[in-house]
Amino acid sequence: MKADIHPDYHEITVIMTDGTSFKTRSTMGKAGDTLRLDIDTKTHPAWTGVQKLLDTGGQIAKFNKRFQNFGLK
Repeated sequence: MKADIHPDYHEITVIMTDGTSFKTRSTMGKAGDTLRLDIDTKTHPAWTGVQKLLDTGGQIAKFNKRFQNFGLK
């Protein structure tokens, strides 16, 4: 490897959304830094399979009303 071109690889602490934490190695920040996750595998719908639809501005209701009689016959 060439000298002085690679980032420092050190240990950091990752804190999940539920408060649990673990140590890992990363090039992020400095040695001993903490990474707090806003979204992780325990809460994100992509991994949990539970989705919430937010009907901002009535868009979902508008869609359902418009296509309420549409169906396969």
